[in-house]
Amino acid sequence: MASELIFRGHESQPVSDAYSPKPQKPWLTVTRPIHYMLREQRLVFLFLGIAIATLIFALSPSPNPNAPIPYPYFSSSELTEPQPHRSIYHNGHLTTGFGFSSVGKVPLGLKRKGLRVVVTGGAGFVGSHLVDRLISRGDSVIVVDNFFTGRKENVMHHFGNPRFELIRHDVVEPLLLEVDQIYHLACPASPVHYKHNPVKTIKTNVVGTLNMLGLAKRVGARFLLTSTSEVYGDPLQHPQVETYWGNVNPIGVRSCYDEGKRTAETLTMDYHRGAGVEARIARIFNTYGPRMCIDDGRVVSNFVAQALRKEPLTVYGDGKQTRSFQYVSDLVEGLMRLMEGEHVGPFNLGNPGEFTMLELAQVVQETIDPNAKIEFRPNTEDDPHKRKPDISKAKELLGWEPKIPLRKGLPMMVSDFRQRVFGDHKDHVASST
Repeated sequence: MASELIFRGHESQPVSDAYSPKPQKPWLTVTRPIHYMLREQRLVFLFLGIAIATLIFALSPSPNPNAPIPYPYFSSSELTEPQPHRSIYHNGHLTTGFGFSSVGKVPLGLKRKGLRVVVTGGAGFVGSHLVDRLISRGDSVIVVDNFFTGRKENVMHHFGNPRFELIRHDVVEPLLLEVDQIYHLACPASPVHYKHNPVKTIKTNVVGTLNMLGLAKRVGARFLLTSTSEVYGDPLQHPQVETYWGNVNPIGVRSCYDEGKRTAETLTMDYHRGAGVEARIARIFNTYGPRMCIDDGRVVSNFVAQALRKEPLTVYGDGKQTRSFQYVSDLVEGLMRLMEGEHVGPFNLGNPGEFTMLELAQVVQETIDPNAKIEFRPNTEDDPHKRKPDISKAKELLGWEPKIPLRKGLPMMVSDFRQRVFGDHKDHVASST
């Protein structure tokens, strides 16, 4: 019996020599994607996405094929090799980015891209009006000011704007920024302020200009220097053209400003010729308007403040010295045209309408107080006898000339001064009581 026992685990099993796979179901390649789409409502989401995309394309405005494509472009000759990613001016227009090998012209954008602009002295009289224009144009503006003559109140209305930045900084110290344009206005411009610390004034004109030119060279920015009609000194030529070299006392009490600006022009032209910096030079003549410092010693602000306070109008010398006065909005327009134009300059930016000091005092009397008295005092040292710009060059090359005459612009300045003078007076009275 024991010999007949058979253990099932040791039974020999037949081994198949060939593997026969399970036969494939027909139409499996068709039915599997269908099953996948039908599971978890995937098909519904697919059609919903198609419908949303169709709706978006239907509602978006169709481009006008006849509309010109705005600048900037890279021409085919400029695209043969990669360009560094930096701000570069091509044919007077700012372009940024890399070059690519291509044929024809490649548009970099369908609308003008706002520039990144730094304005040194941007909290001052002229600078703050320039900032207003740049912000309204859509640019991003960085104001650099040490507030020696500038006022934070001049730019406070831009606080909270994401395209506006304010840096308290003295341009005598280096500054590193990434910008496309530099408007260099930083320097005290009135005799009271620049005579207060003459060494600091000439350092601002020389070292400050060097720092800003160095920044322009590093980042490839276009640089505009606001020079002055004081570079002509006490001119022997009348009216003054840009080719006139001037008649300046290099050791006088005003030379810290006069010679400082002349040196700044020299540095600007040397950087332009030697380092390839895109440079512009404007020579600004007497300018007036809202936000001027009330007691800065300049003749228009002096007369207006004195007339409002019922004080005598102080005329230095015999009152026959002549000046030309341009409204600040005209100057800002000229500066922006110069920056965007193709010409280095220098350019005279001023109003060729000429007034003696006595004639200006009479206009102030007519505007504010006909009973205001005139008081004569000894003339100041190195005070120019005549100052009138020849703006033929600006008219021809920039298409610029001032629009606002003195009798129209002065009332706008007076309303600003009246609010500030009497507002400050009320605040002083309230604090003393």
